[in-house]
Amino acid sequence: MIEQYLKTSYHFCSTLYAVVELLECIAEEQWIDWVDALAKDDYLVIDNFLDDEIYADLRRFFLNKLGHDEFDPAGIGALSDHHLDKSRRGDHVYWLDSNVDTHASSVFEIIRDLIAKLNRYCYLGIADFESHLAYYPVGTFYEKHVDQFKDRSNRLISMIIYLNEGWKIGDGGELKLYLDDEERLVEPIAKRIVLFKSDVLPHEVLKTNVGRYSLTGWLLKKTAELGFLLG
Repeated sequence: MIEQYLKTSYHFCSTLYAVVELLECIAEEQWIDWVDALAKDDYLVIDNFLDDEIYADLRRFFLNKLGHDEFDPAGIGALSDHHLDKSRRGDHVYWLDSNVDTHASSVFEIIRDLIAKLNRYCYLGIADFESHLAYYPVGTFYEKHVDQFKDRSNRLISMIIYLNEGWKIGDGGELKLYLDDEERLVEPIAKRIVLFKSDVLPHEVLKTNVGRYSLTGWLLKKTAELGFLLG
């Protein structure tokens, strides 16, 4: 009986180990495909990037900050050129700080894991990040622009994770990407992540007809400085 139990247990453990190896292999192959697509197309869209629990935590954190009126009107430009211009950009943002927003630890873990993956498979040398929660009230938009500054050019990859439950056609707020030979519309669907090259890809946020929620960030090639002042 004991011998049979040991044989069965050994078989189960061997099978489980093989499954784990297979899953890791699939995950690695998937990431290689994603990185290849990002390198080739300058952008990448991944659906269901967040699992249900992390998504719920992130959305709850977002709504808590929104409910406590902790968002500020977003500006355009960096440092001395930073200014507000609602004719070009109408979103409100809450800049994240890992030393302050300890309840959002899962947010920072998501971004750090993403950085590790991109550095591993793409050799980008990403050293830091900056991020904020972005809220677009009804009727707001962000005109065509590039996520790079003339006096501060350390953004490598832009990242958007959408938190919009039940988004449907007609709600607006799509991300429009201006590719070399076409335009691509990306719907702001919950759990979807969009990555694109910050200094390469012009884009805009179309006017939204419902409140639009997202976590937006930039992966940097050197330490972030004064991120909360930036557009």
